[in-house]
Order: sequence, then C-alpha cells, then structure tokens
Amino acid sequence: MTEEINQPVPMAYAAIAKATEVSGFTMPSDIHTCSLLRTLAASKPSGRFLELGTGTGLSTAWILGGMDEASTLVSVDYDEAFLDIARGELGHDARLTLVHADGEAWIKANEGQRFDYIFADTWHGKYLLLDETLDMLNKGALYIVDDMLPQANWPEGHKEKAVQFVEALESRKDLFLTKQHWATGIIVAVKKL
Repeated sequence: MTEEINQPVPMAYAAIAKATEVSGFTMPSDIHTCSLLRTLAASKPSGRFLELGTGTGLSTAWILGGMDEASTLVSVDYDEAFLDIARGELGHDARLTLVHADGEAWIKANEGQRFDYIFADTWHGKYLLLDETLDMLNKGALYIVDDMLPQANWPEGHKEKAVQFVEALESRKDLFLTKQHWATGIIVAVKKL
C-alpha cells in the first residue's frame, strides 16, 4: 500500500490549485487530507455539511465530491479574494453556499444550526469558539481538523495552542476521537449518540 491517490481528483481541483498558487495563499489543505474529507463526506447521505475556512476552495471541491445530491455544504471564509476563486470554480454547484463572514460572527449568529459534518480549517471552530462549534454537531456527526503536526509556517507559540486544543478535545466526554499522525496531522471526532 502507498499513499498515492489512485482515484480521480475533483474536476475543479487543478484550476483551483493553479489559482491558489498565483494568489499567494499559503495554507491550502494537503491533498491527502482532501481525499480523506471526500471519503468521510460520502458517509453522510443527505447530510448538512459545514466548512469553517474555505480558503480558495481546494478542500471544498473534495468535500463536494463525496457528497450526494441531497446534501448541502455551507463554507465560510473572511477573505473575499480567496472566496472569489472558490466561487469561480465551484459557485455553480447548487449544494454549496459560500459565505463571506468573520468566523466568530458567523458561529455566534448560527448557534442553533446543526450539522452532520464540520471541517474546521481556521481559528474559529478550532482554537476559538470550540465549544460553540462542537455544539453544532448532530449526534453521530463528524468533526475534522487538520494541520495538527508542526508546520514550518506556524508562528511562535502556536505549538502550545495546538497542544491545548488537543487536550481540550481529549477531555470531552461527548466525543469519540482519533488522532492521525499522517498528512499534516488530522483529528477525526464523532459526536456520541
């Protein structure tokens, strides 16, 4: 077995990857993480999906690739220029709602919503407002984060934040949790029934 992805990548992936490079966006999701996101998305038919941190839409394309036609995805980002890349390549998909908003403001304004799958790929929903985000999970829902292994672009003090975040997740009694020392470091949690 190898880590090669021997399945087709989403149609929009190459165009988004090229636009991402041109844009100077430095935090794209790893392709192995994206593949896992698609596989996990396929486990939630008719699901309600949330992505916190669209970026340019690389991971968004893979999540959409695993979703069925009855599922919906809300993807939130504060950077309009990066959202424009996602909008240009993925905006035609009726299952997708791209939202230009500050993560904190969006989470607080949508506390009553519930989701079957949350990919938290930004500070809000991961290092900030964690409890509020986890409260948005339906029972049996997936909570996924990446970039948990040390990265060259981490600012000073970020490693300590990551350690505290993992400890906070591990201390919760309402989640099953698996930490994967693979790709950029992934945690997959499921809200207990």
